[in-house]
Amino acid sequence: MKKAFITGINGQDGSYLAELLLKKGYEVHGMVRRHSVAENQNYRLGKNNTSQKIHAHYGDLLDYPSLYRLISEIKPDEIYNLGAMSHVRISFDMPSFTIQTNAIGVLNMLEIYRTVVPHAKFYQASSSEMFGNSVDEDGYQRLTTPMNPVSPYGCAKVMGYNLVRHYRNAYNLHACNGILFNHESPRRGTNFVTNKVVKTAVSIKKGLQNKLELGNMDSYRDWGHSKDYVRAMHMILNHHTPDEFIVATGETHSVRNLCEIVFKKLDLDYRDYVVQNQKFVRPEELKYLKGDSSKTKEILGWQPEYTFDSMLEEMIVRWDKEI
Repeated sequence: MKKAFITGINGQDGSYLAELLLKKGYEVHGMVRRHSVAENQNYRLGKNNTSQKIHAHYGDLLDYPSLYRLISEIKPDEIYNLGAMSHVRISFDMPSFTIQTNAIGVLNMLEIYRTVVPHAKFYQASSSEMFGNSVDEDGYQRLTTPMNPVSPYGCAKVMGYNLVRHYRNAYNLHACNGILFNHESPRRGTNFVTNKVVKTAVSIKKGLQNKLELGNMDSYRDWGHSKDYVRAMHMILNHHTPDEFIVATGETHSVRNLCEIVFKKLDLDYRDYVVQNQKFVRPEELKYLKGDSSKTKEILGWQPEYTFDSMLEEMIVRWDKEI
């Protein structure tokens, strides 16, 4: 039986990945931080009794001794490094913590991987935020697009990405990067714009709120579903040659368009409820993302199963039941 070790297992992606690997017959181990939000952890890992089937361990990407002990004891065949300070806007308020967690944390993982289980396979969760406002002439970001991050989060992710490439080449490791564009689900935290919009819209429909405060309404994102993207993670890691891959839908929508679609599904006009609040605007804004995942589709055979519309429908159903 293969063993997998997932950092950030109680996050959106970690919980879906754990479910996928359990279905494939893996022994799944996951690292959680002691101060992780219990509500999110219980909701995500409580699905399908996942929490009862995995082996959860307390640890932190910045606690090298605990990481070393865990990897030495578990001896995983596959490592998925999904743990991170994941909120881009908050990274401006906590730049040092973001750099430490999202860059030095990757370095810690790679050093332990190299010295303890060099035979294993390593997946790093890289991000479209690394591109910043770089975009090719045809409107896409791809592996050859320059990386010019515009946030502490993006800067840290670039360092982690390059460390993985360096360790692979220097030490002949099976280490790979998945550059994932925005991906959402009912399990996404409500401080992320998609689930914030959906939850608030449902609350407004039920008469529990009367407005939705957002930042930049005209930023564009390539939004897919987390379930589709964790399938891609597994495919990337198990490709015979470690490499970099982009995972994206190839479609882009503005925050304004997101609001329009969600509110319309609830027979509401977003313009009656949405107001801009400067506290949600980033000091430097990433304006446009649209990923070219043709390499991932051609080499790995990956295809998304969700559409933007079906993803939003699933998110609406969750909040309609729970509010």
